[in-house]
Amino acid sequence: MKKQEFLNLIHQQLIVSCQALEDEPLHGSMYMAKMGIAAKMGGAVAIRANGKEDLMAIKEATGLPTIGIIKRDYPESDVFITPTLKEVSELIESGTDVITLDATFRKRPSDVTFTDLVWYIRKHSSSLIMADVSTVAEGIAAVEEGCDLVSTTLSGYTSYSPQIEGPDFNLIKDLTSKCKVPIIAEGRISTPDEAVMAFKNGAHSVVVGSAITRPQEITKRFVEGINKAKLKKL
Repeated sequence: MKKQEFLNLIHQQLIVSCQALEDEPLHGSMYMAKMGIAAKMGGAVAIRANGKEDLMAIKEATGLPTIGIIKRDYPESDVFITPTLKEVSELIESGTDVITLDATFRKRPSDVTFTDLVWYIRKHSSSLIMADVSTVAEGIAAVEEGCDLVSTTLSGYTSYSPQIEGPDFNLIKDLTSKCKVPIIAEGRISTPDEAVMAFKNGAHSVVVGSAITRPQEITKRFVEGINKAKLKKL
């Protein structure tokens, strides 16, 4: 899908993140493909997913464009979203429409740089590049490197970004005013009202994950709410 076509498709629309890690009950491409179909039926226009197999299965099942990441831990680095060329290569093989990179200022494993990854993607694929950031400075730097989109996904995941419970609306607003690329709001968006607020702060599109696609987390919120109410004797 061409860049402007993709950007037009997702403008002021919902992207759903369909992910389940190995220790989660819905882990597996078959389940994530079904989750993608459910998201499409609900009105999602694109799917963000983790891993080559899940991305391919979701794309085949839904026909929707995909935003790809690969979460992988390396002991020498805190960067875990598409950290090295190995993960980038797997995403290129998946045929995902967008490749997402951790664009924080933290040191990457294997001494690879953000610039290296952007260059490799441009040379070996036609995928768009999205930068997951935690601060305005990281967003500006990512745009200077040539990224097509910037996402607020990692706000709160770095020690130097705001540690807040809800969405980082200030980051959305500031990035929108200082970066000349679409800003994607992602991170701790749990309600339709919060999604609308993200748009009011300038978001081009909104990504929602756990609040829609992780039943164990949804159940946990209900149980915690009920238990708090019990302590107050309802």
